[in-house]
Amino acid sequence: MPHAPSPTRRAIERLPAHLRRYVVDQDHGAYTPRDHAVWRHILHRLTDRLKDTAHASYLTGLAATGIGLERIPSLDEMNEQLEALGWSAVGVRGFIPPAVFTELQSLGVLAIAADIRSHEHIEYTPAPDIVHESAGHAPILADRRYADYLKRCGEAGFRAIASVEDHAVYEAIRNLSVVKEDPAATEEEIRLAEERLRAATASRRYVSESTKASRLYWWTAEYGLVGDLLAPKIYGAGLLSSLGEAAHCLSPEVKKVPLSLVCADTEYDITRMQPQLFVARDFDHLFDVLEAFEATLGWRRGGDHGLEEALRARTVNHLVLDGGLELTGRVVARIPARGELGPGLATALARVEGPVQISRQGHAEGGPWPGGALVAFGSGALPQRGAFSLDLPSGLFLTGFRVGEHEVINLRGHQDGRPLDLPSWALLFLSAGLPSVAGGPADPGAWDASFGDPSALAVGEAEAQARERKAAALPAELAELYARIRALREDGARDEPRLRAIKARAKDHPDEWLLQAELAELEVDQ
Repeated sequence: MPHAPSPTRRAIERLPAHLRRYVVDQDHGAYTPRDHAVWRHILHRLTDRLKDTAHASYLTGLAATGIGLERIPSLDEMNEQLEALGWSAVGVRGFIPPAVFTELQSLGVLAIAADIRSHEHIEYTPAPDIVHESAGHAPILADRRYADYLKRCGEAGFRAIASVEDHAVYEAIRNLSVVKEDPAATEEEIRLAEERLRAATASRRYVSESTKASRLYWWTAEYGLVGDLLAPKIYGAGLLSSLGEAAHCLSPEVKKVPLSLVCADTEYDITRMQPQLFVARDFDHLFDVLEAFEATLGWRRGGDHGLEEALRARTVNHLVLDGGLELTGRVVARIPARGELGPGLATALARVEGPVQISRQGHAEGGPWPGGALVAFGSGALPQRGAFSLDLPSGLFLTGFRVGEHEVINLRGHQDGRPLDLPSWALLFLSAGLPSVAGGPADPGAWDASFGDPSALAVGEAEAQARERKAAALPAELAELYARIRALREDGARDEPRLRAIKARAKDHPDEWLLQAELAELEVDQ
């Protein structure tokens, strides 16, 4: 009889294929004894420090989401608990593309970085790790209102339009986090990684919707405070998972300001502790700010605003036409109309560079079209087949021959007597309005199947190499000592001979501060 799938396997199987390929097995047995000591050191101190300063959901939320203090949790343990909350968790390796992270979150799936920070960076690490992703993000999910916010915030980030420079910044951040967590990295490699991030950030031509969405997420879900402005509580995952930040964030050195839409225009630096934090009145306040932010996006506004955002982004996005037809591709030109055609729309023609994918309600209709597409705005009709001429209120006049449902050939056009440079062969669409222009493809799975890079898998070579180096950097004797301390603690009974033997061997490693801390704590307990 076949075994029932594990809770984590069930969570993975529910994911669409284009997201599953970013998932990795946790391999719980690969964590070293020092890794578990890092977890224990952080969690015991965090829970002690946060018992009076974190949001009320934090301590109960740890248990409610399958997270214990003594060892790194398994994703199966977490998923057994998360299912009751309408969430799940899957393992990923390090930084994953923002669109993947936000889509997972919109589906109620936590992307849990499988690695754990090194003991050298125990106070704070810019790299995603299992401490941050599980002990930081999961506990407050016990509050249903906040859990709903996190999903909706994920959807806003997923729908926001990203620029080509945003991708360069993502790659630079990912590279820096890998280098900083690699024990074999040289000072020169770290310097170059930091310079690369500065250069990528400086290359941005403008602040994209996606960048603003990431700032909103940062100042709420990552670094948010809630409650009284003078005595707020911590709920942001970056604060809940950092010993240094958990203490620093409530100090007088950190300026606290009421949460507002200003947070989406406020930059942050992942390499240092934050000098200013935003305080939400309560979790309903988060929705107020999120709704105000959503109202600024092309996803909600559509029309000329959405087209301009997509045009300057130079990335793949999708237009939603009247009637629900969706058009995925790169917007490369927008020809203004002679006047406003409708609320927020004064565009005669939008040009989309191929390949182009047609879909409805997020489901692709057939394969991608290799050429370009044009969207003419205004009311009119095309014959099912044959020659046509369109004279639209925008001043646009088009002629050609319709071959198929959207395919036209011998296309010609002018606007108020001025000839237009148009492709003679293209897809042509007529739409009275433009309800939405949103980030990325309308059907991410279909687009990924056609154009996804099979080499860009979740297990990045750099992350995997850094993890191997971290494991190799732990001598066998040290690993054994950590394991013996854990075994002695778990046995519970007082055993002076075993403790003396461990202390004698630990004297050979005076600089291994975490080992000495574990031993000192054990001596008190014994």
